[in-house]
Amino acid sequence: MKITDIRATPVTVPLEAPLRHANGCHWGRFVRTIVEVDTDEGLTGLGEMGGGGESAVAAFNGLKSYLVGRDPARIEEMRFLIANPTASLYNNRTQLLAALEFACLDLLGQKWGASVSDLLGGRLRDCVPFASYLFFRYPNPKDGAGEVRTPEQLIANALELKRKYGFTSHKLKGGVFAPEYELDCYGALAAALPGDRFRFDPNAVWSAEQAIWFGRQIEGIRNDYLEDPVYGLHGMRRVREKLRTPLATNTVVVNFEQLAANVLDAAVDVILLDTTFWGGLRQCVKAAGVCETFQLGVAVHSSGELGIQLATMLHLGAAIPNLSFAADAHYHHLTDDVIEGGKLQYKDGAIEVPKGPGLGVQLDREKLCEYHEMFLRLGNYPYDQDPLRPGWTPVLPNDRWADPSDGRIPEIPF
Repeated sequence: MKITDIRATPVTVPLEAPLRHANGCHWGRFVRTIVEVDTDEGLTGLGEMGGGGESAVAAFNGLKSYLVGRDPARIEEMRFLIANPTASLYNNRTQLLAALEFACLDLLGQKWGASVSDLLGGRLRDCVPFASYLFFRYPNPKDGAGEVRTPEQLIANALELKRKYGFTSHKLKGGVFAPEYELDCYGALAAALPGDRFRFDPNAVWSAEQAIWFGRQIEGIRNDYLEDPVYGLHGMRRVREKLRTPLATNTVVVNFEQLAANVLDAAVDVILLDTTFWGGLRQCVKAAGVCETFQLGVAVHSSGELGIQLATMLHLGAAIPNLSFAADAHYHHLTDDVIEGGKLQYKDGAIEVPKGPGLGVQLDREKLCEYHEMFLRLGNYPYDQDPLRPGWTPVLPNDRWADPSDGRIPEIPF
């Protein structure tokens, strides 16, 4: 089997409401790039990458001369071909590599009649548990619904998600408002859901002193971990020395060099493996093996997936033995998907691992066209900007917090 073509299609898929985070906002939609790898045997493998738009299309087109005519089974060679560590200093292709690896694994699974989790060593679980992913949210600009700004709104949102999807672990994305306000929100959330587990992520915008103070205040909560309270391995190490709550990261341990540094001088307890950030499923499986050896916790990280990348997360979660915590997913914030049959379904806080060959999902061509046209109409959005605070940027450590009394609705085109 030989690769004959690579096609990249940018899409934008609406969210229930704009999601606020420490460095900006998702402006009511996700922009993703769907990748298709065609072969001379008539099989097409699927991949997905976050953001990119026209630049991602150009980047994937630029890799055709590298890959057309090659065997998609030679994935390890492909890693060095397009992401050679020295050459990649000038053209960081890690996320491109990940999307292409997804597609190649999908192709091999289709050809051999095996699921991707089988290719990774076989599934150890048929369903992967997920935590709710709670955000402070702006109201939907169309109808004013979906706002999460107050403790009461946060609790109502969490209870509705628990009722609808069965979550028993809950993650709150913070770093939007001052730490004191977010502590009140987090404490109220935990009190409203007795018996459940919790995790908090301020996206690394606190000082070490703020992180230590916050971490000590939440020690009575059933915390899975405190995620990225500060930026950098040394900052995380300072915080870890002062707290009893485990620390997690998807920011400062995202490659093997950083993982080695963390093993030699521990700063982080739980490594959040992202199938895109790490450069593919196989890299995540390798990293999980290192974490197993050194008794580091592992969870699956979310980078704003549609169904194709969600399938990679499910196959990863099924195949690694040391999945220590429920996975993250933005998925329930989406209103639709580009895969056949619509969005994959939660049951009792988990999603079943697709059983078909390869990734086990197929493109819905009509949806792909619909959301590609939406991308062409709306374009990209500035992920690192807030629609109601033009020109704003956080500093590190941050002291430019949003105002929780500001109930305005952003004007965002749909």
